[in-house]
Amino acid sequence: MVIRSLAIAGLLTLSLASPAGAQGALNMLCAPAADWCEGIATSFQRETGINVAMARKSSGEILAQLRAEAQNPRTDVWFGGSTETHITAAEGKLLQAYTSPNMAALHTWAKRSHTQSDGQCVGVSSGAIGITYNRELMARRNLPLPASWLDLLRPEYRGEIQLPNPNSSGTAYTIIAGLIQLWDEERAFDYLRRLHANVNAYTRSGAAPMQAVARGETAIAPSFNMETASMRQAGFPIEIAYPEEGTSYEVACMSIVRGARNPAQARRFYDWYLTPAAMDIGPSVNQWHVPAHPGAAPDPRIPDLSTIRLVDYDFAAFGNSATRRRILERWDREIGSLPR
Repeated sequence: MVIRSLAIAGLLTLSLASPAGAQGALNMLCAPAADWCEGIATSFQRETGINVAMARKSSGEILAQLRAEAQNPRTDVWFGGSTETHITAAEGKLLQAYTSPNMAALHTWAKRSHTQSDGQCVGVSSGAIGITYNRELMARRNLPLPASWLDLLRPEYRGEIQLPNPNSSGTAYTIIAGLIQLWDEERAFDYLRRLHANVNAYTRSGAAPMQAVARGETAIAPSFNMETASMRQAGFPIEIAYPEEGTSYEVACMSIVRGARNPAQARRFYDWYLTPAAMDIGPSVNQWHVPAHPGAAPDPRIPDLSTIRLVDYDFAAFGNSATRRRILERWDREIGSLPR
């Protein structure tokens, strides 16, 4: 299913990149799952006649691409990826401010991202980090079920855990920043060093470890709950537990790129997505993020964040470019360089 989605995403990128029609064109980089990216791109194109060229990448990869293209931007809209990554881009003068007339109706947490980024992004969805595991694989290997971050240090889990690399994955950065805020930086990095012995791989994509859990290729992976819900609905034997100490969460954002070639079309997409109908596209393609608009259709498969013990996440502090760079450099030096 994952391979099929990636293949479809590649075809969509090619098919939507044809010469623009009468309504113009839109170039979009999209961080969520391919099915959701495809769904919003095709729906917007169908409803507006604007030709959409979409590519799906992890948020860290999108940030790197926007930096590389800063002098000659090729992207109009960046959809998805955590608030702190967008704040980092805003500090680097990679984004432009925009206040949609549809923003007033959003949840407070979505509008807070707009304030924290000086108007350069707006929250579109939310979700929390949990510990995912393959229930069939855990039973077959007689492994205890995890209930906390500290449980992941158990010797029984040696080689059973997969994590993403924070240099390319916004999910990984959210996990690490959450651990720092849960404890403190020294204790968090000491924990990551100890956890390394149980990690079998650090992947480029934040979703890849969870997908490996679903396929039975690894037993455990911290991941976002909305992505886990998608895999469960698809029939995979994947479960999630929320760490009893507390866990981090994200507010995913949307931004317009500074110097966008198609600013009018970018603003139209921005306005379009901040409506209940557009936010209902996610569940229609098995994506269960908490929507930013309270008028979006309720569904019991959308995780209830009020039941989860969340850290008091400081998006502005951890979106600071110097802080982000320092944390990533420390991870490379102290974790990424450890022998395997």
